[in-house]
Amino acid sequence: MSDLSNYRKSYEKSELLETTIPEDPINLFNRWFHEVEDFGGVGEVNAMTVSTIGLDGFPKSRVVLLKKYSEEGFIFYTNYNSEKGKAITANPHVCLSFFWPNMERQVIIKGIAQKTSEIISDNYFDSRPDGSKLGAVVSNQSEVIPSRSFLEEKLKQLEKEFEGKTISRPEHWGGFLVTPLEVEFWQGRPNRLHDRIRYFSQSDFTWKIDRLAP
Repeated sequence: MSDLSNYRKSYEKSELLETTIPEDPINLFNRWFHEVEDFGGVGEVNAMTVSTIGLDGFPKSRVVLLKKYSEEGFIFYTNYNSEKGKAITANPHVCLSFFWPNMERQVIIKGIAQKTSEIISDNYFDSRPDGSKLGAVVSNQSEVIPSRSFLEEKLKQLEKEFEGKTISRPEHWGGFLVTPLEVEFWQGRPNRLHDRIRYFSQSDFTWKIDRLAP
């Protein structure tokens, strides 16, 4: 057994106060995102954990890349026939979370996921390198395969098939837009008295702001 009880650090890099935050969470997310990016030390600032409730009834989390965010919500792309794609189709209630240790920050987003329009998915797919496009075509994501070489051989065949040709987006591949219902910002503070500010979406398109006990 590995005893991790002595793993401790003091969080002292910033603070989160009601007097300095905007009225909506997207503006604060944008501020934090660029502060984390400018501070350095995080390889992929847009890496986030997507949690879903699977068809087997169990929650499952995995890291994907955020590709766009706006007042409408947060967009990522995936194979709709994958395990997470099927889970979201069956139950669109999802959770996104970001952990930025360089600034001692977390953001947790509860929301409803829906497929983006075909135009949005097409435009993003067209912007990808050919290798990434073929990777989306060749992989039956989450399905059992016999070996790594099986996958690599399929890719070689597709590279020959599409040489000099346009690679179109598969119908089973595209974006999900997560519309936030609740967004929590966590800022590490000394003595474990962390700052937690929660934005809760109200029916009149405004946000209720609460401070949560750490």
